[in-house]
Order: sequence, then structure tokens, then C-alpha cells
Amino acid sequence: MKYDAVIFDLDGTLTESEPGITKSVQYALEKMNRPVPDSAALRRYIGPPLMESFMDIAGMTEEDAIRAVGVYRERFTTVGWRENSVYMGIAPLLRSLKANGAYIAVATGKPEESSRRILEYFGLAPFIDRLAAISPTDHHADKPALVRRALPEQYARACMVGDRAGDMEGALANGIDGIGALYGYGSREELEGAGASYIAEDVAALERFLLDGSPAAPGVFVSFEGTDGCGKTTQMKRAAGWLASCGYEVVSTREPGGCPIAERIREIILDVGSAGMTAECEALLYAAARAQHVFEVIRPALARGAVVLCDRFLDSSMAYQGGGRNLGVELVRAVNEPAVKGLMPDKTLFYDLNPDKALRRRLAVSQPDRLELEKKEFTDAVYGAYLRLARDNPERIAVIDGDRSIEAVEADTRRALIAALAGRQED
Repeated sequence: MKYDAVIFDLDGTLTESEPGITKSVQYALEKMNRPVPDSAALRRYIGPPLMESFMDIAGMTEEDAIRAVGVYRERFTTVGWRENSVYMGIAPLLRSLKANGAYIAVATGKPEESSRRILEYFGLAPFIDRLAAISPTDHHADKPALVRRALPEQYARACMVGDRAGDMEGALANGIDGIGALYGYGSREELEGAGASYIAEDVAALERFLLDGSPAAPGVFVSFEGTDGCGKTTQMKRAAGWLASCGYEVVSTREPGGCPIAERIREIILDVGSAGMTAECEALLYAAARAQHVFEVIRPALARGAVVLCDRFLDSSMAYQGGGRNLGVELVRAVNEPAVKGLMPDKTLFYDLNPDKALRRRLAVSQPDRLELEKKEFTDAVYGAYLRLARDNPERIAVIDGDRSIEAVEADTRRALIAALAGRQED
């Protein structure tokens, strides 16, 4: 890689923060009976120290600007900080830099509390070694000083990545390269005039420049498991939306199915007209669908660095056919080996909910398929097999209590996903 230490600005570099900032600026101007400019003028508030912007753009005195910053924070600290998203590709870039041993820091003129909250909410905090931000009482953001604080004690070569002139000036003041992020809120003229040594048109160009031939981090494979009605599908949909806002390419898929051939096999497996299907036939059909799905969807997505979320995978076969059909986990695993060829999820989320309660929940909203018409002994055996799989694979399978509110379950889902993306076990 070109650099062993990379410092990032936050707004306009890691996150697309315009909605939350401009709405909060508008809120402050209205509260202080000041005219609200058009959207182009509001965008000028993004990047430079906020107090200076209120003075330069709105023509406030220093005293009024200090008050305006306080009013701005009333809104930003409650709702504005979440009106935000991570630029697509930034999270994979941070993963790749970290996988290649880079030191990563953030130097921002935002208050430390809101900066840390943003990094944690969008799952970026595990990749950040140091955060250099301002205190709530500090109204003057000194970017050179922030960059100095962000730098490690020792480094061979470092750079500051940002979208505004102040970021480049902060880099030059510390004798490091300034890398302009043209996809943010500054202009080429601004960045070049401030001494940028390289300007990235987009995140993909920034990744190519920073990695400089070093390997990108591979994708991450996460499966969602549990008995029918446990809530896994709802949680996977919510996780997909959140991960997209965190800057990841997300591929959502399911089993059986996920591609045309596998979907046709799915119809046969779940059709109530297939009631005479033997356990062996059922297991082989699942494996056949999985072989095509892995080849056509999952492996290509992982190869390009995507996060693959799969509603059921091999654990379902081991629980349903291995446990529920009494074929045994080892036989089912052997039958599926030609299909998966060693591929297993990096993390499996098992939503633990009493199978009777789960099935009642499912049948309340949809017609039962062939497997959902099975007797209680079958669903109990499936549930027991899941519990044994979780017990025997604690590093891969995270057990999440599904008998709570959707929001509480979602919070645990996010924590498990953040740990998986950071390549560590959940605390």
C-alpha cells in the first residue's frame, strides 16, 4: 500500500451527511430569525468549522455564531446525526485497509460525542484506531491540530483524505500528503488550490489509489436461520437496508432458491402436492438447488467483496433433514459437500424462538407450505437440531433471542453483523 497510516475526514469523505447538516443549519437560522438561503448556499456549511460558517455565510457576530452553533446542535444531536449515510464502498475500503495492516484515524471538526455516535451507528468504529474531534465547548476547529492528534506515534508514510481545502491544509501543515475526495462537497479547484497531491473522482478511485495493488478484503457471508416464523426474514430485510446505508454492496438471497434453477427446485420441494417425497429425495433436492445457488450467486458476490445475506443455508438442511427427517447431520453434510465445496457462512444468526410460538406467528400471516404442515414432533426435532448446531459451533453461530420486540432483536442482529464485518467475535 502507499500509506501505512490513513487519516479520514468524516463529513463528505466517509459519510454523505448533507441532509442532517443542512436541515440543522436551517433549523438554527429559523430559530434565530435569520433568512434561510437556498440549498446551494446551505451546502457551503458542510466541511468548514460551523461557527466560522455562521459568521462568514450568515454574517453573524461571534457571539451570535456561538448561539447558532448551540441551536444547531439541539436538532443535530437528536435527529440530524442519523440523517446520514456512508458513501458506497467506504466500509469495504476501511475493511481492506485494516486487513492490510493500515492504521486508520478520523480527524473531524465535529464534536467528539456525535462523531463517535455516527461511527458506531454505521458500523465503522471497529476499523478506526483513533478519533480526533472537538469538545462540546470548543467552537474553533483547528484542522492541523486535529490531524496532528490523529496521527500515530510512528509511521512510515501517512496521508489525510478529505473533501475540503481545510483537510488539505491540515495535511500539509503536518508534512503528509493531502488526498482530495472529489465525491464530497468540495470542488476540484478548491482541492487543487489547497495543495492536494491526488484527487479521487469517486470511492472506487480512492480505493485503487490507497491499496495500490494490495488485495481487497473478501466479501462476508451471513446466513439467517431458525424455525419457520422465528422472525429471521424480517430481520434480514432490516439488516440489508442498514448495511446498504453503511456503504456495503448487499446481496440478499434465500434457500431453497436465489436463482432461476434453484427457484424451480424450491417449487417442487415446498409444493403440498409433493407430500410423498422421501427424506432422501428432499435432502438431495435441497443440495441440488444449493449447488446452483452457490455457483451462480454466492461465490461471485463474495469474490467482488459484497456482503451476502442468505435466508437459510446448509444449517437448515442439517436441522430439517438431518434432525427433522432423522437422516443425521453427518449424512446431510456429506450430501451437500459437492454443492458447497467447503463454503460456509462467516457468521450464522440463529433466531431462538419456541417452535410452537414461531409456527403460530407464521401461520397467522400466510398459508402453510409442505414442511409447515408437518407434525409437532418434526418441528421439535428441527428445533433441537438447531440448538445442537449452535452448541457445537459457537464461533460461527450467534444465538439471538427471538422472543422480544423487533427493535430489540434488530439491535442484537446489528451487533453480531458489526463483529462479523470487523472479523472478530462478538463481545
